Amino acid sequence: MEDKLVHAIAKNGDIRIIGATTTNLVNKGVSIHKCAATAAAALGRMLTGGLLMGSMLKSENDKVTIQILADGIARDIVVTAYPDGHVKGYIANPLADLPLNSKGKLDVAGIVGKNGNLLVIKDMGLKEPYVGQVPIYTGEIGDDLAYYFTVSEQTPSAVGLGVLVDTDLSIKASGGFIIQMMPGADELLADLVTYRLQELNSITELINKGMDIKEILELIFKDMDLKILNESMPLYKCNCSREKVIKALISIGKEELQKIYNDNKEEELQCHFCNKKYKFTHDEIGSILEDIK
Repeated sequence: MEDKLVHAIAKNGDIRIIGATTTNLVNKGVSIHKCAATAAAALGRMLTGGLLMGSMLKSENDKVTIQILADGIARDIVVTAYPDGHVKGYIANPLADLPLNSKGKLDVAGIVGKNGNLLVIKDMGLKEPYVGQVPIYTGEIGDDLAYYFTVSEQTPSAVGLGVLVDTDLSIKASGGFIIQMMPGADELLADLVTYRLQELNSITELINKGMDIKEILELIFKDMDLKILNESMPLYKCNCSREKVIKALISIGKEELQKIYNDNKEEELQCHFCNKKYKFTHDEIGSILEDIK
């Protein structure tokens, strides 16, 4: 089944919904980074959450980066997403793994840790990017994003993220949603949605049974006049290039680059997001130095 990203409304626009099935893109991401089971679940939830948030941006040149930096063995998890539905990410310790938690589930909160922060960085073409930061709420990632929306954006939101990892460490099912009540919506409507979400099977169970995201949303918003506004196919895609890596080399400063040149060695840089390697010979580094004013 293809991945799908949808935007929808319900109850005459009182409810805004962004939902996605992300099994294939998450499978690509965890395969690139060779993740252990719990690390795969954590990275997959972040990729899905980032995708949903990225699709909320207005301009095609905007981007959002979400980062969890805490005291767990996962260390740093970073995802960058774009309005067109492509997303990339990495986890600092892809081998982070723990025994199942008390509910028999992968212990994502355990590898994330209890002390740390969730950062949301929105680059919208302004002089400085918008940076929002909240402390880790539960470490389950979905709860943390919901907490961010409530505290930093004053938009109470339900965020559901799920990743089902197979025994061979591939992804059996992955998906998620963000549900937001618009200003002026009836509080009883929010209570009804909350009740339905509590009664709903996990999103990964539903996806694993063959349901796509539209069918899942129709289940949640039955009799609420659900309207799908648009749909697209999201992708895990890295937009790194040799030109961008050269800019990264220049950014370390002429003095540091001169030291690398004086060592008379090749320099190899690796992209965090796709693991692609870029090699620069001694002469190429010299040419870059000559171009720095």
